[in-house]
Amino acid sequence: MAFQDIRKSRKWLSAEEIRIIVLFLVLLVALLALNLYLARVLPTGEWLFLRWSGARAFLFEQVEPYSRTVAERVQHIVYERIAFANEYRYVLNDPFFILLLYTPLALLPKFEIARGIWMLVAEAALVFTTVFSVRLSEWTPPWGLYLLLIVFGLFSFFSLNGLVTASPTIFLVFLYLGALLALRSFSDELAGALLFLAAYQWEVGALFFIFILIFIISNRRWHVLTGFGMSLIIMLIIPFLIHPGWGLSYIRAALSNLFQGVNLNLDHIIQSWFPNERISIASVVAILLVAVVFIESVGSVQAHFRRVFWTACLALAAMPLVGLAIFPSNYVVLLPSLILVLAMVWDRWARFRALRTAFILIPFIVVPFVLYLQTVYVYAPLYTDLLAVVPPVATILALYWMRWWAVRTPRIWADQFKLRK
Repeated sequence: MAFQDIRKSRKWLSAEEIRIIVLFLVLLVALLALNLYLARVLPTGEWLFLRWSGARAFLFEQVEPYSRTVAERVQHIVYERIAFANEYRYVLNDPFFILLLYTPLALLPKFEIARGIWMLVAEAALVFTTVFSVRLSEWTPPWGLYLLLIVFGLFSFFSLNGLVTASPTIFLVFLYLGALLALRSFSDELAGALLFLAAYQWEVGALFFIFILIFIISNRRWHVLTGFGMSLIIMLIIPFLIHPGWGLSYIRAALSNLFQGVNLNLDHIIQSWFPNERISIASVVAILLVAVVFIESVGSVQAHFRRVFWTACLALAAMPLVGLAIFPSNYVVLLPSLILVLAMVWDRWARFRALRTAFILIPFIVVPFVLYLQTVYVYAPLYTDLLAVVPPVATILALYWMRWWAVRTPRIWADQFKLRK
């Protein structure tokens, strides 16, 4: 077809395309209106308020975003007072170039509007996290189950908790999975850039980055480091031109948050359960988990990609138990692990696979809500501790339950015969 014919063939959108676009815009506006309403009526949103108020303090008040002033504003939101010495003080600990990403929201005068927009984008990130998890699991579920997984990704306890508290972990897990997809397609520079954007909040992703580093070095994927380094240079030059002194303030804030997390880690929880322990059980658990993740990382570097994804999920699930601060709002990182386990169960057992899938999915839906309701109505510290410990432990056990099928993805002939029946 000649160029003139192509140009004449499509002057306008078809009526069906226009209807689809209009329907999409109507749904988008409706979702935004719903999120704006929820942002007004739901309390907290402290993690976004920390970044939003820090960015506004720098832009409009010439106040250091890592200062006590910004932290105390968040404390009034969370505690309705200044935090006590043994409470978490919400000092901003994001690098300044990450804080700059919140500038568009900081330009909005009302926090409720910024939060409503943030929630809409975060919900899209949760949907894509579910989709990416299914793709990385090398799974093709039926459409009904696929939609159910997306609904679960949006409305599971930890997803809702992340949305209500406005946790940045929702976007971190999206970036982690995006980097894994880029690595699988050998788009190494893109993977490096995505990893750079996610290279903070080490209580969430430290073990994941150790695994990625082992993967890069063992496979000599040096272009990942090239993409990471180019992003690093660009994102350091611009912030230092805008705020030359942010580096030292950021380091002080990061160290301050590290010390604040002492009362929020696994060691503090175990000491409350076993006050007379002679050895540090939490330290032993941390050493074992780090060693296990390291061994699994080395074992997966030359393996098929489902095992690579399994190891990445293990690193994310083990991270809350290695000694840094535990925040249940970060547990949205467990969503890919659950989807991977469901994918392996679906592939492994052809008979009653829907029933087996429901048998696994229902406890992951119900138990966190039950534990949370117990913390609200019973006010017992035990339930708060269980909400912090049980999800990552259960996820690690589930991953190891199906480890054989992650390591040995090519099915034996008997399994293939069962699937054909």
